[in-house]
Amino acid sequence: MDIFTIITILIVLSAFFAFVNTKFLKLPFTIGLMIIAICFTLAIIGFGQFEHRILDEAMLLIESIDFKTVLLEVMLSFLLFAGAMHTKLDGLAKHKAPILMFSTLGVLISTFLVGGMFYYVAQLIGHEIEFIYCLLFGALISPTDPIAVLGILKDAKAPKKLEIKIVGESLFNDGVGVVIFLVILSVAQKGIDSVNAEEVGFLFFEEVFGGIALGYLLGWVGFKLMKSIDHYETEVMITLALVMGIYSVASYFHFSGPLAVVVAGIFIGNKSPEIAWSETTHNYVNKFWELIDVLLNAILFVLIGLELLIVDNSSEFVLLGLLAIPIGLAARFIALAGPIYLFKKKLDFIPKTNLIMTWGGIRGGISIALALSLQPEMERELFLTVTYVIVVFSIIGQGLTLGPLVRRILKKAA
Repeated sequence: MDIFTIITILIVLSAFFAFVNTKFLKLPFTIGLMIIAICFTLAIIGFGQFEHRILDEAMLLIESIDFKTVLLEVMLSFLLFAGAMHTKLDGLAKHKAPILMFSTLGVLISTFLVGGMFYYVAQLIGHEIEFIYCLLFGALISPTDPIAVLGILKDAKAPKKLEIKIVGESLFNDGVGVVIFLVILSVAQKGIDSVNAEEVGFLFFEEVFGGIALGYLLGWVGFKLMKSIDHYETEVMITLALVMGIYSVASYFHFSGPLAVVVAGIFIGNKSPEIAWSETTHNYVNKFWELIDVLLNAILFVLIGLELLIVDNSSEFVLLGLLAIPIGLAARFIALAGPIYLFKKKLDFIPKTNLIMTWGGIRGGISIALALSLQPEMERELFLTVTYVIVVFSIIGQGLTLGPLVRRILKKAA
């Protein structure tokens, strides 16, 4: 199936599902699209039992799409930049210490907690699995997905001082999570004896600090270019070129592309409106990136729903997926407890911040993409199913109840 046909089908489905949700369901945008996409996929599977050609064509479409490449190498940079542009630097600066701990130490602790608990749960139900593969699963499921978090928090109406912590954490922890995942993947492929602490430290430094430095440098260059002119069409093009250029350069030098794009987005979004952009340019840049954000989010969540076609739905895998839901939530609660306790008095956290941030830790497409990148011998089919179950529960279950949970806690505290 050629690329134009694939893109056409995805955009047509996204537009139709968005219309159905807006006209009839009236659910939060991303959640509604994914629910409709899952129902649509289930209908295809059902009809496919009687007319195999329908199911075969649908499978051909999904198998033609490299979900990992589409998300991590194409869509992610645009979505992260769009979200980072609207993140205020003063809020991030005030909460930089807990956000740093959430997105680094928190992800690392969660990785080992999830991996360890899942290993023993799998043993209890009779599924033999290597511990290192469970750690890989812990690494891919621990980071919250900034795309899902940003989309859902818009509808949850969380207080700003809580929102900045959740959004700030999600913008940075996926880059850190990918680095941890790559380190554990290297250990799984080469063996623990072939990987030393110096190599791990260099990889972390190169990916994380290289990405941050690159994002700041090229963000500054883009800012200077836009400051020197007043032509909104050209300035919109510069932001677009900046995102694509940063991600390409980061990939070439083995820096973290997500972190680079986030840093550039925060820099541009905070510096340019007052210094580099006219009011007209500011309006057009915002509208352009809002449209990019909405379109790509629609396609992404429709794709997540359609990925159900390639997920192994065996009872054992689904059971492990259901058991992994409380494991992931418990690990996140424990991992967040330390930083929240340390900064609770200094930063005046709202009541039950740990509970809200645990429930607000939405997993999404990034976790599915990383699961798809596993090799078959690393229990890829198992972890893809388990990850999919967690992602669906996270986006629909946690996403729909996050707003009511926040409102209920704040009402009790008032």
